[in-house]
Amino acid sequence: MPADEDLLRRARLVQAGELEPVTPRAAATVALLRDGPAGPEVYLLRRVPQMAFAAGMYVFPGGSVDATDAVGGHSWQGPDPATWARRLRTRESTSSSIVRAAVRETFEETGVLLASRDSMAAPMGGSIEDEVVGERVDDMVDEVVGERERAGLEAGRESLAALLVRHDLTLRADLLAPLQHWITPELEPRRYDTWFFVAVLPPGQEPRDVGGEADRRAWITPQRALDSGLTLMAPTRAALTELARYVTVVEALTAERQIDTVMPGFEIVEDRVVLIRP
Repeated sequence: MPADEDLLRRARLVQAGELEPVTPRAAATVALLRDGPAGPEVYLLRRVPQMAFAAGMYVFPGGSVDATDAVGGHSWQGPDPATWARRLRTRESTSSSIVRAAVRETFEETGVLLASRDSMAAPMGGSIEDEVVGERVDDMVDEVVGERERAGLEAGRESLAALLVRHDLTLRADLLAPLQHWITPELEPRRYDTWFFVAVLPPGQEPRDVGGEADRRAWITPQRALDSGLTLMAPTRAALTELARYVTVVEALTAERQIDTVMPGFEIVEDRVVLIRP
């Protein structure tokens, strides 16, 4: 059955109360930013056509929260889990798992690790402007973690926490900020409860072509991404629209945003499913 026909069938069943919506899986995705000549640039991946979800779409690095993301015991720099819980409107234990998932997925899909050496980490509450403009380049991780370890993390053979502890690294939650929160519509067979983050590209690191989920990768300004006809899902388009407002990475990271949950509804119009954003 073609995908659009299957979606129409599911929509009718959900609408009639004959199909229980799939429980969404918690997920995290990260809009990685750097300052470019025309303003902030964001790192986008195009998912390979064989993917079961969002095939061929341009997306930010991200994925489902894993059971290992609940593992702690490592150093943590920046807003603590209680603060993240307030920002994300969730429980403290959930918020720490989501932040770890954001850091882990970014590393797995780009090779960029939002971490620094324990011995060099700034005190809690240090100036984020110093970090972003590169005043502390030597503080940041510079290929400390090898490709074999990145692949092992991606394969689920260990936790992010274990990797950080082994290398005396501190998770840099201060390089992340909440961006938006979307839940996949109820008619979809795969559903995600996804927190979007904006993050600073750490000085001394560059994304690499790693992992097998993407066939194209690009740095691009948010406005150009919107204007270039790229295939984008609604949450990605909304995030790019928000990011296009900012003239520097620091501004995008430090902006005050109210994070409201968005779960599009749907209606059936002439044998077509139309998604409706609340």
